Amino acid sequence: MKIKLITVGKIKENYLKEAINEYTKRLSRYTNLEEIEIIKDKEGNKIINKLSNEFIIALDIKGKQFDSIKLAQKIREIFSYNNSNIVFIIGGSLGLSKAVLTKANLKLSFSKLTFPHQLMKVILLEQIYRSFRIINNEPYHK
Repeated sequence: MKIKLITVGKIKENYLKEAINEYTKRLSRYTNLEEIEIIKDKEGNKIINKLSNEFIIALDIKGKQFDSIKLAQKIREIFSYNNSNIVFIIGGSLGLSKAVLTKANLKLSFSKLTFPHQLMKVILLEQIYRSFRIINNEPYHK
């Protein structure tokens, strides 16, 4: 099982880097996580070039919303039934290009609120970690 995380832009804030490193370390127990940062210039084509035969989940404010348990079930379903690795894509301040959204198997929204993409990376990693805790019947905070 492998999860790839493609994000636009670099994380500059140390407090966000620390949180990302913490969740990356925690996730290493459950999955192989590959992180790819794309520079903003022509990001749509660069993202598409990083995709292969994975289940693509694009974060999009207009996407489907799940609670944590439903997200865990979806991740388990993708790994089990689709026998596929997963790639999550977080766009930059302007969102994702139409070409990237078209390639997505699932458009996922965490909220109707807008979050900075740097913070969204932390939130996404935490929810992926929480999903693995749920999948493995391990305790997690509600």
